[in-house]
Amino acid sequence: MELGSKIRKIRKAQNRSLDDIAKACGFTKSLLSKIENGKTVPPIGTLIKIAEALGTKISILLDDQDINGTVFTTHRMSLDKMVQTDKGYAFSAIAAERPEKWMQPFYFVARKGKTGKRTVSHVGQEFIYVLEGTMIYYVGKEEYTLNAGDSLYFDSVENHKYVLVTDEVKYLSVFCSNSKA
Repeated sequence: MELGSKIRKIRKAQNRSLDDIAKACGFTKSLLSKIENGKTVPPIGTLIKIAEALGTKISILLDDQDINGTVFTTHRMSLDKMVQTDKGYAFSAIAAERPEKWMQPFYFVARKGKTGKRTVSHVGQEFIYVLEGTMIYYVGKEEYTLNAGDSLYFDSVENHKYVLVTDEVKYLSVFCSNSKA
């Protein structure tokens, strides 16, 4: 099922309005409508807020399958599930098929000059591990230069953003909330 359609289905099943969810997320009813109608693909921070407002997991928004136990994901499977945002990066949810998990791992590919400079904040904690390329990551007032093999762990409620140094950066990001994600 398409992402926007799934969000609309869950919202309607809860008998909630566009306005109700948009207010809970802190953005406009118009933006939520565009997401539900497939006119825009939201950045990961926006998806996290929508999942929270709907009382669900981001993995439920991104995948229809439920697999308990071990989930094996090949590189090809990650590439096939890539979601291209209009914010200059693509991402793939890893192990989205497993509904009950504490971590939300994602594979990201970001391209220089296309990524937004917007600062984000959301509940939980975040872990970043750079696979290829170099980026500067800002958490609060601190600045970190991350190269391949470098990692960063922080409270994601702090304002954070990144700027690419190389033309492309591939990285893993794991989001953890206070409860099962």
